[in-house]
Amino acid sequence: MTHRERILTALEHKEPDRLPMDLGSTRVTGMVRPAYERLIEKLGVGELGPCIDTMQQLHAIDEAVLERLDVDCRGVMLNPPDSGGGEILPDGRHKDEWGVVRVRPEGCHYYELNECPLAGEITAADIARYPWPDPTDPGRFRGLREQAKRLKEETDYAVVFSARYHLVHQTQYLRGFEDWYCDLAGDHDLFRALCDAVLEVMMEMNRRAYEEVGDLVDIVAFGDDVGLQDRPVCSLPMYRKLIRPYQERITDHIRRHTHAKIFYHTCGSVYAYIPDFIELGIDALNPVQVSAKNMEPERLKKEFGGRIAFWGGVDTQHLLPHGSPEEVAAEVRRLFDVLGRGGGWVLAAVHNIQPDVPAENVLAMYETGRSCAYQSQTAAV
Repeated sequence: MTHRERILTALEHKEPDRLPMDLGSTRVTGMVRPAYERLIEKLGVGELGPCIDTMQQLHAIDEAVLERLDVDCRGVMLNPPDSGGGEILPDGRHKDEWGVVRVRPEGCHYYELNECPLAGEITAADIARYPWPDPTDPGRFRGLREQAKRLKEETDYAVVFSARYHLVHQTQYLRGFEDWYCDLAGDHDLFRALCDAVLEVMMEMNRRAYEEVGDLVDIVAFGDDVGLQDRPVCSLPMYRKLIRPYQERITDHIRRHTHAKIFYHTCGSVYAYIPDFIELGIDALNPVQVSAKNMEPERLKKEFGGRIAFWGGVDTQHLLPHGSPEEVAAEVRRLFDVLGRGGGWVLAAVHNIQPDVPAENVLAMYETGRSCAYQSQTAAV
């Protein structure tokens, strides 16, 4: 099978020749800089590519590394805008194009939330006059079609477009988490006003992107965290009232402009929401946070296998940073037996591979994944 066929076969809940694998095709399946630098050193190939996410300190994964690991997909992402993009302030803090300010504390690998421009007592009028990013800035789309066309026509990798529909996160960053939760609980008009304004920007940004790559991509990936470690972000009735309608608009927007499979990322305990994700037409759930409550792989496969695929699942909280290569390999084989039965699983870590993960464990994960062949297939691995 080709790499593209392998991914798409698994997403159709059929068994490919071997387990398909992802690394770095999205902003939630990559590696944080220190871990990636160690992997480059260990492999003896690759370079530190450009930073693709300042907050998470993610860098593009070098093609030589992806080829060495035999990863099955490649990512296409929007560029920064020509004007009005992020900037480093004189005091070293980072201000993004939405006006959100973050600071990198001493000893921290990430930029943490510092100033939320729409926090406090605001009205719908404040939202209406807020200086929103320009979704049509040409810098975002420059070279995008050429990149996707090359991947589609000159390689056999599955092409993944990282769409920017991070509505829950963006409204949390703008409003601040405390005020966001208060709005969710008690000021639904304000909650919707902010969601409507932010989604309008995102819809136009992605619409323009689909003009460039909508006919070329195999998978559209988007994400928002609607789960905590031990529960969903809110009750199921509240989710259906205030969050799901926006997710419906997002998935409808993707289907109007592409024929791609839909990949949706949410961390945490989202077991209660999964039937809704299936109804929305989401094809693959990422990152499958197996350490969260009710997210046991056996349970997920038994109840939802065949209706939604799983993309991720190798634990980043405990196993990857603290386990041995042998333990990582054993867990990949176990998950292959559980999640991979009948197809429907793409190997990846639970979210980005974190700074404290040894290179040996990363190699154990991908080398073991490549060895996981389906007996029903006779194609060579």
